[in-house]
Amino acid sequence: MTESPAPAHPACRFQTFTEPSNPAQVAPRVAALRAALTAQGLDGFIVPRADEHQGEYVPAHMARLAWLTGFTGSAGNAVILKDKAALIVDGRYTLQSAEQTDPAVITPTRMEETVLDRWIELNLPPGARLGYDPWLHTVDGVARLEKAAAAAGGVLVAVKQNPIDALWSDRPAPPTAPVKAHRAEFAGESTASKLARIQEALAKAKVDALVISDPHALAWTFNIRGGDVEHTPLPLGYGIVPREGRPTVFLAPEKVTNEAGDAIGAVGEIAPPAALQKQIEALGAAKAKVRLDAGTAAAALATLIRDAGGTPDAGTDPIALMKARKNAAELNGTRAAHLRDGAAITRYLSWLAREAPKGNLTEIDAVAALENERLKTGLLKDVSFTTIAGAGPNAALPHYRVTEASNRRIEPGIFLVDSGGQYEDGTTDITRTMAIGEPSAEMRDRYTRVLKGHVAISRAVFVKGTSGAQLDALARLPLWQAGLDFDHGTGHGVGSYLSVHEGPQRLSKLGTTPLEPGMILSNEPGYYKEGEYGIRIENLIVVEERQIPGGDRTIYGFETITWAPYERALIELSLLDAGEIAWINAYHAQVWSKLAPLVEGEAKSWLEKACLPL
Repeated sequence: MTESPAPAHPACRFQTFTEPSNPAQVAPRVAALRAALTAQGLDGFIVPRADEHQGEYVPAHMARLAWLTGFTGSAGNAVILKDKAALIVDGRYTLQSAEQTDPAVITPTRMEETVLDRWIELNLPPGARLGYDPWLHTVDGVARLEKAAAAAGGVLVAVKQNPIDALWSDRPAPPTAPVKAHRAEFAGESTASKLARIQEALAKAKVDALVISDPHALAWTFNIRGGDVEHTPLPLGYGIVPREGRPTVFLAPEKVTNEAGDAIGAVGEIAPPAALQKQIEALGAAKAKVRLDAGTAAAALATLIRDAGGTPDAGTDPIALMKARKNAAELNGTRAAHLRDGAAITRYLSWLAREAPKGNLTEIDAVAALENERLKTGLLKDVSFTTIAGAGPNAALPHYRVTEASNRRIEPGIFLVDSGGQYEDGTTDITRTMAIGEPSAEMRDRYTRVLKGHVAISRAVFVKGTSGAQLDALARLPLWQAGLDFDHGTGHGVGSYLSVHEGPQRLSKLGTTPLEPGMILSNEPGYYKEGEYGIRIENLIVVEERQIPGGDRTIYGFETITWAPYERALIELSLLDAGEIAWINAYHAQVWSKLAPLVEGEAKSWLEKACLPL
C-alpha cells in the first residue's frame, strides 16, 4: 500500500475512489515473510490491523496488514504460519476480505465463527514459536494470545523489530502534519484545568503517573489538533502525566507549531518520541506505579515499566470519561456545526431529489456533490469519515465504500448516504435513506420500523446510571416484532472536532458505560436485505437531564442536534402511533424553523414540502 493517490473526482478534496489492493501481490509478500520468519527461528507471525496507538485509523506507514494481505478494512488480524494462513475479520468485511486478498494463500475467516485466539489454539503446531510485535497489541490482548499459544503446545514470542518493515521496500514516510493549538473558544476548558482534574484522578487511584497512549486523549488534554491520520484531526504521540508536577508530551518537535508549542510549554515539556522509552524506564527505576490505558496502551510499555522495576497498572484512562462529557462550549460548538451541516445536507437532498430520478447519477457523483455542499460552508476541515453512499444492493453493506470498480448508477429503489464533516467547532455524522422512484410496500414497512426504533431512542427517558446496553433494545423492538434485526450497534460516541467514533459511551449490547449529561452519541438503527437494499436513519443526540414532575430520581433523556428531514415517501403511516407521528411532526417543524433561514431557492421549496406534517 502506497500513499493515497490523487482524487478520482475533481469535486472531492478529501476522498478518493481508487482501490489500493492488488491480490496478485499477496503470494510473493507472504512467501518473503515466511522466509524472514524462518531466518529468525519463528514458525509464524501475527499481523494486526493496528498501530502502536490501537486507533481506528492508521497512518499509511503503519498499514502492515493492508500491505501483506491486501485487506483495507478498519478491523482484522492475519496469522501467517509455515503451511497455512488466515485473515480474520468481522461480518462487515466478509465479502471485502475475500475480494481483496488471495484466498489460495490466505483463508478469509469470519471472527464470529473463529476468533483470533481460538484460531491459534486450533492451528498452531505443538512446539511452534509464534511471533508478535509487542507495540501492536495491548496487555490484555497479549495475555489472550499467550494462553491460546500455550493451549496449542506452542509459545508466543515478542520480536524486537517487526519483520514486515524490512520487506516493505516502498513504505511511506511517517506523517508530518503540523500540530496546532485548538482554540479556547472551542475547547471550553484550559489545559491547566484538565491536568488538575487528571492529577486528582491519579491521586484517587493511588498511581504515580499516567501514560497517555491514545492520541485522542493527548489532543483533548493539551488542546491541540493535528492531521496524522485520515479524517480525524489527530497528532500521533504520547504523554506522561505524573501525579504531581509537569507533564511531558512526546511529539516530533518539527511538527509542533509555535502557537501549540507555547501553549504546551506553559504547562509542561515537549520531548521527541525517541525520549519516551527513557522516561518510561525512569518511572520504573523509581518504583512507580504507572497507569496504562487497557484499551490502547501497547504491551511493550508494560514490559518497559516492569523490566525497569516499576509496576504497570493496566486500567481505565481517566481522560476517556472526561473527554466524553462535553462542556458548554463544546456543546454549543457542535450545535452550530450541525446547523451549518444541516443546511448543506438540505441543499444536497434537494439536488438529489431533482437529479437522481433522471438516471444519470452514480454513487461517486453523489459523494462528490455532498462533499462540495459542505465545502461551500467555507469552514469544512475534512469529512469525518469516508462517505458511505450505496445504491440498491450496495446500501445493504453497512460499511460500504464506493470505488471506481464498485461504482453503481443510482436507479429506482433505495439510496443510502451516511456522511459527516469535521469543523473546528464540532464533528457531524448523519445518515438518510431516500427513495428513488416509487418504493415497494416492503421497503416502506422496513423503513418505518427503522424509523420507529430511531424515534424510540430519541424519546427515551431513563434513570441515572443507565447504560447504552439497557437502551439498545428500544431501537430493535419494531424490527424484532417482524422477525428482523440489524447486526451493528445502535449508536457510538462522537468527539468534539475529534473522532467520529468515540468511547466509552455507546448504544449497543456491549455498551456498559453509564450515560451522563454532555455525552454525544449517534442514534442509527438500520435494516439490510442482502443483495437488494439497505436502510439506516441517523441523528446525533446529547444526553441531558430531565425534570419529571413528582419524580424522586435523577432522570436523563436525549437532545437531538442533527437537522434534516426523513424520507416521506418511505413512511408507512399505518405503522406509526399517535405519539410517534407527533414526535416526527415536531422534529420536522424544528428542521424547518432552524434551516429555512439558511437555504434558499429550490432547496428551500424542497425543505418546506419535506417538513409538512404527516
